[in-house]
Amino acid sequence: MSKVGLIVPTLNAGRLWHSWLKAFEQQTLKPDYLLVIDSSSSDDTAALARAYGFTVKVIAKAEFNHGRTRQIGVDMMREADIIAFLTQDALLANPDAIEQLLAAFDDKQVGAAYGRQLPHRNAGPIAAHARLFNYPPESQLRGLEDKERFGIKTAFISNSFAAYRRSALTQAGGFPVDTIMNEDTYVAGRMLAAGWKIAYCADAQVFHSHDYHFLDEFKRYFDIGVFHTHTPWLQQLFGGASGEGRRYVISEMRYLLKKAPWLIPSAMLRTALKWLGFKMGGTLPRSVSRCFSLHRSYWLTALPGSAAKDKQM
Repeated sequence: MSKVGLIVPTLNAGRLWHSWLKAFEQQTLKPDYLLVIDSSSSDDTAALARAYGFTVKVIAKAEFNHGRTRQIGVDMMREADIIAFLTQDALLANPDAIEQLLAAFDDKQVGAAYGRQLPHRNAGPIAAHARLFNYPPESQLRGLEDKERFGIKTAFISNSFAAYRRSALTQAGGFPVDTIMNEDTYVAGRMLAAGWKIAYCADAQVFHSHDYHFLDEFKRYFDIGVFHTHTPWLQQLFGGASGEGRRYVISEMRYLLKKAPWLIPSAMLRTALKWLGFKMGGTLPRSVSRCFSLHRSYWLTALPGSAAKDKQM
């Protein structure tokens, strides 16, 4: 029987944390090891996690890094064969969500699996469409041979609700310790290149969405641009992101025409900001990049040229 670990990075999880923990308590299958890595919260996030049986490792807020922090958790769970991840704002939507996600690993070819993200009940139309577009109701099993069909989306995965087979994660080199974001896509790409499969489990569901402000949309895509600049092998292997972006914009316009046509100008402006951010990311000096970045602490801890090793596979 495989041993399962669960890792949850947290920072001032707030009121939703109570609901998160209650939803977790109702799960039909609970992981064997529970770990919260807390970035020195000033509220009761860590205390509540301990009360629900989680081991809590506290780190300095400035030490958080999307890849490195998760790899610290992986290294702490050496007995776990499968390691699952959730974020503090991804609310488990049904009691068997974790069980459904872990069922994907019955297929020995699956190196990683991720669940479906539904928009929060109070999500706006633009945020709702983003989840409905990226997380369809049909499950998928993707391998490297599917890259002609899915392009860069072949390596799509989200650590807001995902799990990894330790042997596959180890073969992929673990999570990158110096990446601004998209550590999940990085690992998925390496797993696919090594012959593993990525499973999308539509029946494993969480509520998770964001209503970003205009500036945050720009900053987020600036950071995505930084990531892709440092990992050109992903686009060399799977193709560029422009085709997927075009499909998204067309889908969004059709959705808003039906649901909220008054938001179309806002969506068009957001699209322009995303494009601009993506194109600028990775092209500016570090001192300037920090001003445009959503993850500003990355520029304080990342070493100059430290991503160079990722220029090629």
